[in-house]
Amino acid sequence: MVRLRLRRRGRTHDPFYDIVAADARTKRDGKFIERLGYYNPMTQPSTISVNHERAIYWLDVGAQMSQTVRNIFHYDGVLLRRALQKQGRPAEEIERLVAEHRERVLARYWRNKEKRAERKRRKAAATEQPQNEPTE
Repeated sequence: MVRLRLRRRGRTHDPFYDIVAADARTKRDGKFIERLGYYNPMTQPSTISVNHERAIYWLDVGAQMSQTVRNIFHYDGVLLRRALQKQGRPAEEIERLVAEHRERVLARYWRNKEKRAERKRRKAAATEQPQNEPTE
């Protein structure tokens, strides 16, 4: 069975990953059939580059995705593009909808990042406030 999964590259504490089609029985960083793109989690936001046509080809011939690759394909719009192609939509409309999807995902990333920073600021402010408890 062919799996679409990540292949680790990079140095210690500085990883990046290739998205590859590989036999499910091979090692994580072992032999693979085809490189479909790459994923760098060390940038803000994470860098994702995928060859959509080849990824859709492998999905159509029955390749299974790992959960991480499924998430990456969702963020990058590969799964949306595949669904729209199956519906028979025109290429211009598919490109427009995928571009809008990517913008929404990026906006959601920055919105969630700001929410996390705000929660962190509130937690720090709450721990700095002195407790008004009477001492005996």
